[in-house]
Amino acid sequence: MLRRALLGAALASPALAQAEEAWPARSLRFVVPYPPGGASDFIARLAAEHMSRTLGQAIVIENRGGAAGNLGTEQVARAAADGYTLGLGAIGTLAVNRFLFRSLPFNPDADFTPVSLLALVPNLMVVPPALPVNTVAEFVAWAKAQGSAVNFGSIGNGTSQHLAGVQFNMLTGTQMVHVPYRESAQVNTDLMEGRVQVLFQSISGAVTDLAKSGRMKALAVTGEDRVPAFADLPTLKEVGINVTTVGWFGLMVPAGVPPRIVDRLEAAAEAAMRDPAVVARVTAGGSIARAQGAAAFTTFIAEETGRLRAIVRASGATAD
Repeated sequence: MLRRALLGAALASPALAQAEEAWPARSLRFVVPYPPGGASDFIARLAAEHMSRTLGQAIVIENRGGAAGNLGTEQVARAAADGYTLGLGAIGTLAVNRFLFRSLPFNPDADFTPVSLLALVPNLMVVPPALPVNTVAEFVAWAKAQGSAVNFGSIGNGTSQHLAGVQFNMLTGTQMVHVPYRESAQVNTDLMEGRVQVLFQSISGAVTDLAKSGRMKALAVTGEDRVPAFADLPTLKEVGINVTTVGWFGLMVPAGVPPRIVDRLEAAAEAAMRDPAVVARVTAGGSIARAQGAAAFTTFIAEETGRLRAIVRASGATAD
């Protein structure tokens, strides 16, 4: 039996080597575990368009939303490790969901090979136009006076919007109450009409337009750096409230994809997110293009997972 197995492996090796050499010989699928139209879809399509030119094959986006990204991410985990299935990894699926769900249909650490970080999506702190505050300090004073009567919205437990609000409470001593929504459009409407008093909304083209037209009042952004689309706005860190939570998206493949293929995908992804035309489109949407190779992305995921654990636990949120 052992001799037969060794012979089979020896015979298979040249075939596998030839398959790797010929890769990609057909189109690739890129599973985005969220519905179309959001920041995840926008980033994935920009990256895929550029990468397809580099690799010489079409990259077809498949939106497989559901269960906070777990359904589509499971499809990537179960796919053949041949380099023809790509997945969009995110703060939720690779870091946060392990703390929200009693069990996951995949292992975020063992079932994937990180390829490259693609983009950071900071959160924009916005309030209704009629709210009598114009700075973060004024908002904190106002919110403390209101106590638990202040609501902050998000598109669900464990999202970057939710965790940014939790971290804000932890750092300022405010007692804002989280109100989860199903979609961004409704939470944006409820903020503008005053039913919720603050959002830490993921920056997108739609949110940028609402803020710049005055239908939302923008006070600050989360993360380490100012956002080019809102260059005049301070980070919360600059005003003494170091809310580090930002959304992020990266490229991953099923565990076991041959290193030679991973290397080519890594190079293609980094080239895409450094291309000036791609960077300009990402920036215009309010995000930050951030090319970061496989090793650095792996470290980034581990650091984010460790950092977010305490915030999720402080929130008391679960998804089951």
